[in-house]
Amino acid sequence: MDRLSLEQKQFLYHQGFIVLKKAVSEHLVDRALARIKSAKKGENLSTEKSMTDLVNASSITSVLNEVMGPFDPPQAAQIGILKKRPPGNHYNNLGYKDKDMPYYGAELHMDGNITSAQPQEIQQGTSEDIYNRYIRSGPKGDLGRTAEVMGHNYTPLFQDPEMTLGLGSFTAFVFVCLNDQSQPGCGQTSLLPRAHHLTEKFFQWQYAQNGHIGPEGPDWPRLNTNSENRSGMNYLPEQILGAFIDEDSLATPDGRRWPKPVQILMEPGDACIATYHIPHSGSRNENGTESRKNIIFRIRNKRRQPAKVLTGISDHPDRGWLGEWLKYEHGNDPWQRSKQAMCNMWNEWEGMRDIVAAATKK
Repeated sequence: MDRLSLEQKQFLYHQGFIVLKKAVSEHLVDRALARIKSAKKGENLSTEKSMTDLVNASSITSVLNEVMGPFDPPQAAQIGILKKRPPGNHYNNLGYKDKDMPYYGAELHMDGNITSAQPQEIQQGTSEDIYNRYIRSGPKGDLGRTAEVMGHNYTPLFQDPEMTLGLGSFTAFVFVCLNDQSQPGCGQTSLLPRAHHLTEKFFQWQYAQNGHIGPEGPDWPRLNTNSENRSGMNYLPEQILGAFIDEDSLATPDGRRWPKPVQILMEPGDACIATYHIPHSGSRNENGTESRKNIIFRIRNKRRQPAKVLTGISDHPDRGWLGEWLKYEHGNDPWQRSKQAMCNMWNEWEGMRDIVAAATKK
């Protein structure tokens, strides 16, 4: 397969993702697995050719070129390994005990958001106290509220110096499966189908209010001080969460209900392509017989910034990996370009234009 069928493109438009069966050859899967198995403790495999070839030497490249457009061949990948484990007693990034979080501990979020180590004790003080404590807990220490602040995930607090863009962005995810994840509860990537339409509309609404997009923009506070530890991340705005909650939604002990994501069931060699805009999460590997192994790529249509070469791993490509300020030619406002891409999701999916036109016409 070197391109999506009409039906697959329609599914991608409506659901926000598509699973490609056997998109990666058995040879490439086995080579990646062998490299993971041979890795020494602490060794970083993100730039290994056996990992990047999962896209660069597979049918995924031709599929993406046709459905999305030109992109830089990945030079790096996120090695998404989740060991088998029972529910934990620690506070997760949402500020709740892992063991209390429904749906195998899914923490639905959008990429490009700062994340630091979650406090493991209930936080005291005002909301402002808790916020200030959180942002100074990152690797750069106490810098105040500035765009220089970094999380432990090395994503900046804000992308732009004026602090009007609270999320990094790109165009597409690629999740390549290396082990059997055909049964639920094996650490699968979890997605919230159809929510990509709502995140796009929410960004449009935010931008129309005051030009600010993402956390700390309109109606999206960064922290939830009503969580169990009073310092949970608001990974998604309430408007989006609420649209996927009903009386059947499971709740944490405080009575808060949570959207039920779909676990993406895959087998070795399968790949999931998803829009940047779709909320997603890893999940707890309770039922697997081995570690979950997904290799994750973040791809951006080359036309957003033709002069910049992306590595395929960063969720904040308008900045350097460690938050460095990149140089752009005169008249090139990267923050504005990214805001426009976030507000107009399908503009960077060049092979989807007929599908989008037909769907929006209805």
